[in-house]
Amino acid sequence: MKLVTWNINSVKARGDRLVSWLARHRPDVLCLQELKGLEDTFPSVEVAALGYHIALNAQKTYNGVAILSLDPMTDVQRGLGDPAFDEQARLISARVRGITVVCAYFPNGGSLDSEKYPFKLAWMKRLREVLNERFDAEADAVALCGDFNVALFDDDIARPEEWHGGVLANPDVRGALRHIADFGLTDVVRPFHPDGGVHTWWDYRGLGFERGNGLRIDHVYCTPRLAATCIGAMVDRVERAIDPDKSGPSDHAPVMVEFEA
Repeated sequence: MKLVTWNINSVKARGDRLVSWLARHRPDVLCLQELKGLEDTFPSVEVAALGYHIALNAQKTYNGVAILSLDPMTDVQRGLGDPAFDEQARLISARVRGITVVCAYFPNGGSLDSEKYPFKLAWMKRLREVLNERFDAEADAVALCGDFNVALFDDDIARPEEWHGGVLANPDVRGALRHIADFGLTDVVRPFHPDGGVHTWWDYRGLGFERGNGLRIDHVYCTPRLAATCIGAMVDRVERAIDPDKSGPSDHAPVMVEFEA
């Protein structure tokens, strides 16, 4: 199974890129974040024509997540089951071929002195509670995929001095992500790139991609049963590059992992 996570940063603006990318790569499952629109902005007809089933948790203008699958999906669930968090469309899960895929768009946090930052930490805490409520880490095959908005290690950041201590890379958010992982989840990308230096997001400002100033904040975490079958992981940097024949790229690149299952 080929599983991909990609913060597309507006499917309305980049629908042509999505359809073209799906046609080229044909992943079994694609998790999308930051759709930034309701169902009517999603290229459902074109995606379905490629053979994909679609599950959406959409929101006007902001947030929004989706799972696309070549196989039928069952047990589709949306949100964290708490109205304090679910006004923002940040989570969707579905069962595919015996695997529960959880697609998540973690809050960014804004700045340390904004109300968005404690919301980020509370959202992450609630996610851990949902994992506890819904799954058995040893028995269940679960993949938590998405834009986590956390760079866990300094070598996940091209220029740590510019980002350390901010909302993407400080001890509190890193601790919150470790708390989620302590449920029984393994970062399945890291073993294939143990020395770091692999990035998934580059700021539009300051020519971040062109200057190599990136961070690894998009992740795939799996329970042991599934992690043991992972046979490869890579970042599709080509999709982050500018293509004069397409709309502008997302500021994130797709993260691709492959399982024997």
